[in-house]
Amino acid sequence: MKTVIFDVDDTLYDQAMSFHKTFHKVISTNYSYSEIDKIYRLSRKYSEELFDKSEAKEISVRDWQIGRILYACRDFEIHMDETDALLFHETYVEEQKKIKMFDEMRDLLDLLKEKGVQIAILTNGEESHQMMKIEQLALSKWISTNNIYVSGSYGVAKPKLEIFRIVEEKVNCSPESTIYIGDSFEKDIIGARKAGWQAIWFNHRMKKPHLDNEIDSYLEFQKANDIYNWFYDYFS
Repeated sequence: MKTVIFDVDDTLYDQAMSFHKTFHKVISTNYSYSEIDKIYRLSRKYSEELFDKSEAKEISVRDWQIGRILYACRDFEIHMDETDALLFHETYVEEQKKIKMFDEMRDLLDLLKEKGVQIAILTNGEESHQMMKIEQLALSKWISTNNIYVSGSYGVAKPKLEIFRIVEEKVNCSPESTIYIGDSFEKDIIGARKAGWQAIWFNHRMKKPHLDNEIDSYLEFQKANDIYNWFYDYFS
């Protein structure tokens, strides 16, 4: 059986939208979209670095949650202390309770369900927070709760091979028949490829991979609609 497994953040929905709204509420409305987007991208870079340290128990979850915006603002010379950063995080969580799925991804999930494809979720993060977003996106319409996997529940996260093997065993899928879709080149694409899965890089933010020699080893799609068309042909 073919299995398609999705990441969540910035794959099924636009994570930047919650960030922009939070920035306007907590920091300032006197920044352009492009300026805030640069801060957002930097905060995601710090978030991934601090998340890895949090998973390794080198820092607390709180340090990860507030550090990503603290460091990003510091680099842009925006004054912020820990109290401000905590308020930013709390407001950000509230904004994430309003997230909406990309229309194209909803169409893709409908297609996969119609074709009888097994669908699952593999996402990094703290379990309750990720499940809140999963419920907000109403993913139970397409995906059984038994096929939803959050790294925080297992103590190991992407791109480590162990989390991909855990999901393989629980979903009962073979590497060669499994396709993973995610936005992070390092965590999603490299991780899935090392596990022997096919990997589709949902590169809607037009990022450049750090490893140029990996370009030919994965399927790259710039728009969700391209993913939909590819899957439509693949399962027809």
